[in-house]
Amino acid sequence: MQKTTVAKTDRNHAEWYVVDASQEILGRMAVEIARRLMGKHKPIYTPHADVGDFIVVINASKVQVTGAKRERKIYRWHSQYPGGLREVPFARMNERHPEDIVRLAVRRMMPKTNMGRQMMKKLKIYAGDRHDHHAQKPTPFSIMNASGGK
Repeated sequence: MQKTTVAKTDRNHAEWYVVDASQEILGRMAVEIARRLMGKHKPIYTPHADVGDFIVVINASKVQVTGAKRERKIYRWHSQYPGGLREVPFARMNERHPEDIVRLAVRRMMPKTNMGRQMMKKLKIYAGDRHDHHAQKPTPFSIMNASGGK
């Protein structure tokens, strides 16, 4: 008789990873980060429990995009007031708030629930190559190697 194991919500099994965004493509990186924040890469994954890992992203200002996205991609949101549509091109967003580019890409792939917002708190993003999480001893992680890329 096989037994189904159910994961607990403790953080003892959470690991820390550091991703260098300068060597990654934005969309592919965001997919793998979202998988690891949710814990779907682990055999103990349980939908109702947060079993994901912590991810530190460095060099967010140097993230790569394919095609003409660097010139054509526009970030849009609306304030819900008349005439409240706001549009910011990728280039300006990369100058002013490069962390938000990665954060938005990952957030839109996460569950739109309270637990999804809780999982997003485990994502730490820095525009430069310095971060404040050396004490956690994060493991370097390359998305290209993990997903079987070149």
